[in-house]
Amino acid sequence: MTQTFTPNDVLRYVYEETSAQENLLIEDALLGNSQLLDFYLEALEMKLLMNKISRTPHNRVVDKILDFSRNYNLNQSVALPA
Repeated sequence: MTQTFTPNDVLRYVYEETSAQENLLIEDALLGNSQLLDFYLEALEMKLLMNKISRTPHNRVVDKILDFSRNYNLNQSVALPA
């Protein structure tokens, strides 16, 4: 019986969420299916590019957080549940 693999299977392979046995089957499928191989190569490139993304908060957000923390009254009484 021939195993059919989907793009979801390939993504699981890219993110190392497949078993050793599945890896062998998917690798064989990639060698025999140029469309699946193209998807694999694109997914691998996308993963590498996504790992390079660095997100930082906007300066206004940081300023608001710092302003709030400077003005926070530490002596505020907080009612604790009994």
